[in-house]
Parts: sequence; structure tokens; C-alpha cells
Amino acid sequence: MQFELLQRDPQSKARAGKITTDHGVIETPIFMPVGTVASVKGVHQRELKEEINPDIILGNTYHLYLRPQTDILEKAGGLHKFMNWDRNILTDSGGYQVYSLSANRKIKEEGVKFKSHIDGSIHFFTPENVMEIQRTIGADIIMAFDECTPYPCDFHYARRSMHMTHRWLERCIAHLAKTPVKYGYEQNFFPIVQGSTYKELRIQSAEYIAGTNQVGNAIGGLSVGEPAEEMYAMTEVVCDILPQDKPRYLMGVGTPINILENIALGVDMFDCVMPTRNARNGMLFTANGTINIKNKKWEADFSPLDEMGHTFVDTEYTKAYLRHLFAANEYLGKQIATIHNLGFYMWLVREARKHILAGDFRPWKEMMVKNMSQRL
Repeated sequence: MQFELLQRDPQSKARAGKITTDHGVIETPIFMPVGTVASVKGVHQRELKEEINPDIILGNTYHLYLRPQTDILEKAGGLHKFMNWDRNILTDSGGYQVYSLSANRKIKEEGVKFKSHIDGSIHFFTPENVMEIQRTIGADIIMAFDECTPYPCDFHYARRSMHMTHRWLERCIAHLAKTPVKYGYEQNFFPIVQGSTYKELRIQSAEYIAGTNQVGNAIGGLSVGEPAEEMYAMTEVVCDILPQDKPRYLMGVGTPINILENIALGVDMFDCVMPTRNARNGMLFTANGTINIKNKKWEADFSPLDEMGHTFVDTEYTKAYLRHLFAANEYLGKQIATIHNLGFYMWLVREARKHILAGDFRPWKEMMVKNMSQRL
């Protein structure tokens, strides 16, 4: 993997760059649609490729391990072939999913014992077997196995957890060194900075992670309920330490405003279920604010979904029609809203990139944050 830093914004810490892997170029900053179970919910791969057009999507190790299971993915030739996706894929490590199963898991030094949410069966994740699972899934970028701490989090727990994440990281690196790739292309490993919302822990973790000298780095344990100001404060501390010449991935973030504010702090890569999940609940993101399409005010509004026309659904369907689909509980409504939201997110990060390259990102970002704060 290669990362080329093309431009820094003169009035912020925003960067425009280019990641090159065996599955193609990723222009940064980038948003990665979440394809949890080898599917971006409600979207065909053709629509994903031709309309939404991301350079990279995300798959989920925990979910893919449970279903369809790694032996099926290996027989298929890896996740790319299984889901017919020839661009980049990143897999998370399952650490966040294990965190979210708090009632059904037990964490110890060796790894994490957990119950499947599907059938209650017992499983055990270790740094070593999570590396093997990700090798078999075959993503271009794979993540270290970590513990994602909750918010709020006791300082002593956060410190203990961070040190365990660091020890797990060493085990991941050692195991990857003796676990060959399976499908003839390179896989690239990112460690994850932890430390909850404690500045001294974030500094310690970022320095430790930077010292492992991997090809890219991730920031985890944020967007778990903390106020946005705390997220931004921790992101800034970490980005000031992580190496400039490697991509930085802020995991699980976030709203369109969160994304722009974190780009301004030096983050290059994002993922979040928000555009797809909120779409299924009738919330549309636009450059002028958010729309709850279920509201009665849209009942006789025959204007296009979004005059900016990021994808075909924006100009082919009206607000009144989409409201009707939601009122009738017609699944097409969820699909239309999902394509719109993902198209908008992709437009947003690509527009941010244009303004970074042009040198006027900060005033554009401030205007966009003000506009997107509105509820329409």
C-alpha cells in the first residue's frame, strides 16, 4: 500500500491524499459505506458502483465470521468475489461488535468469549484467530483486535484496557508475520489508538501505535456516546501525534458535521452506519439540512428529493412520493433514501477534497456546518 499526501489546507489540519492498493486508488478524505454482512443494506452492487461510487467499502469481521462463515468465503475466493465487488474493502476486527454485546461476552487477557446473537452459540476471539479470519475474508485493509471501551469509562479501566489493546496488537503483528495472504494480493494492517476520553491515555496510545510503524493508523473508542466536543478534542490530540505520511482512519464516525470537523483535524478515512440506518427511518441528509420525510409537510411537495442530484434517485423521485412510500411501509422507500444518503456522503467528502486542494476548505466547511445544522 502507498499513501501520497497531495495537499494540506492552509487554514486547518485538513489533508487531501491518495491511497493505492492492489484493488485500486482511494482518494482521501474518504467515506466508506458499511457493508456489514457482505451487503450495503438495501443497495445492489451495481447501484453502489455506478451511482454512489465509493473507492472502498467496509465489511464486518464479527458478522462475516458468524454468517456466511469463513469456510464459505474461502471457497468463494474471498469477500471480493463472494459479493462481486472489485474495489477496495476494509474489515474491522470485531472489537466494536464484541463491545456492543456487553451482556453476552467475557474479556480476558487471552481474548474474548462471546455468545452469537444469531443462535446463542459460544465463540472465542483472540488476536491470533481474528488475524486469520481477516486473512480469509481477504480485505485490502485489516484492523488490529482491540477492546473498545464504553462511555463514560473509569480512568483505571480505560488505562488497563488500553494496555491490553497494545499487548493484543503485538500478538496481531507477530501472528500476521507468519500467516500468508490467501488470494494473491496484499493486505494492509492498521493498529487502533484507544484511551477513552482521557488526554494522557490518548497521547500514550498514539505514541505507542505510531511506534509500531504500520502502513496506516486508526482511532477507535470514539462516537460511543461522548459529546462531540470530547470526540474532537481526542481526535486532535491523536492526529497531532500520528505520522503525517500515513493515512488516519476515525472509526464509526459519524454525522456529516462530525465528518467535516474531523477532516479539519487531519482525519482521512471514515465509516458509519448513520447514512443507511437513518435512511431506513426516513431521515435524509442534504447540503441545506436534514429532512424527516415522514413529516406531513412533505405530503404534497412534488419537488425533487434533492435538486443537487448526487444520484439518480434525487431527480427521479419527489419528496411527496418518498413520503408516501414510507407511509405505506413500502421497502422501496428505504432503498431510495439509502441511495440518496450514501450519495450525499460521498459528495460531501469529495467536495471537501476539492476545497482542500483549492486551499479554501475552512470557509467552505464553516458554511456547510451552519447549513447542515438546520432541520428542514
